[in-house]
Amino acid sequence: MASKTKQDGGVVETIKTIVYALLIAGVFRTLFFQPFWIPSGSMKDTLLVGDFLFVNKMAYGYSRYSCPFGLCPFEGRILASDPKRGDVVVFRHPGNGSDFIKRLIGLPGDTIQMRNGVLFINGAPVKLEAAGTFTETYQKQGPVGYYPQCSNAPVGEGGTCEKARFIETLPGGSSHAILDIRNNGFSDDTQVFTVPEGHYFFMGDNRDNSQDSRYALVSGGVGYLPAEYLIGRADRIMFSSAGRSLFYFWTWRPDRFLKAVQ
Repeated sequence: MASKTKQDGGVVETIKTIVYALLIAGVFRTLFFQPFWIPSGSMKDTLLVGDFLFVNKMAYGYSRYSCPFGLCPFEGRILASDPKRGDVVVFRHPGNGSDFIKRLIGLPGDTIQMRNGVLFINGAPVKLEAAGTFTETYQKQGPVGYYPQCSNAPVGEGGTCEKARFIETLPGGSSHAILDIRNNGFSDDTQVFTVPEGHYFFMGDNRDNSQDSRYALVSGGVGYLPAEYLIGRADRIMFSSAGRSLFYFWTWRPDRFLKAVQ
């Protein structure tokens, strides 16, 4: 009888340990990090469909969308530090409420414009250098099953999809890759955007395949994003899979595991 009681006590302790561990993990996730799975190709080739990362929710302090359980006793945002131009940021879309990930291009007070596919910040063009061609297989990508857009379209199933690749250097020295699918696209020439105080301007690295701040909310874009919608900064890719399911281990991309987001 004593042995059975001891055994039962061991099972209870094991269950309690598991429950405590799950609670701690849940609190840690809620307070500090949020998982994010890349569903679309708007940030290629910085982020690929199927990349999995954790968002640093403490990078900029708490906002109404990053605070624990969404229960903040304040309006707006409590600053830890200001977002920096070039950061890859996850935020709540102010129109449809979904989580988006884009690159921060414009700070409050900046003017932003695209001219013939070149980004101008405060009236000056950013440095742009050709960096070869980005290639991928033309096939359905990720659980949603989107096909990539190609500059050499039409491309048959299983063919090589190409996009021109450039290195863009923002004011302050932050550099990253961008992709260009087509010339004279709708978003290659824009009006001059003046970012209001308390707002930010975001763009996708896959410039011709990103609904971002170049597009107004009424047309499905992001528009000027209020600071309170920021969730956190993407710092590192933890895992990556090119397949339709996480369990297709033969589609895993080990070269992207623990890769820093630049």
